[in-house]
Amino acid sequence: MESHNIHWTTQRRVIYNVVRAAKDHPTAKDIMDRLRDEGHSFAYGTVYNALRYLVDAGLLLELQLGDGASRYDGRTEEHLHLKCDRCGRIEEAGIAVPDAWLTAVHEETGFAVLRTDIVLHGLCESCREGADGNPREA
Repeated sequence: MESHNIHWTTQRRVIYNVVRAAKDHPTAKDIMDRLRDEGHSFAYGTVYNALRYLVDAGLLLELQLGDGASRYDGRTEEHLHLKCDRCGRIEEAGIAVPDAWLTAVHEETGFAVLRTDIVLHGLCESCREGADGNPREA
């Protein structure tokens, strides 16, 4: 996503690319580790400031998934997050929140929803199946 309103520093560009390439919703620490692996040596403050800038600019999403650390997502289009309550794995589903839900919220509360952050909790496929391939109890 390019915009003439974005001030792209080298650090912001590299951090943005790391998050966009990630499939696992990395934390700031994960991003630091990946940057180091790529030969970059940015200070923690630089990474945190760049992440805040990119989130505020709408180029990344910051997710609070209940594990104490913010996670970052390069997919900014509407989608759902699925969190396994056993192993902590985060998956995505490219499904938008139904308009009927948003209409019902507005009709009941008068609230105008601008953005949704929905996390569905359950068990991933690996945690649902035991070593023998049979379903396990939650």
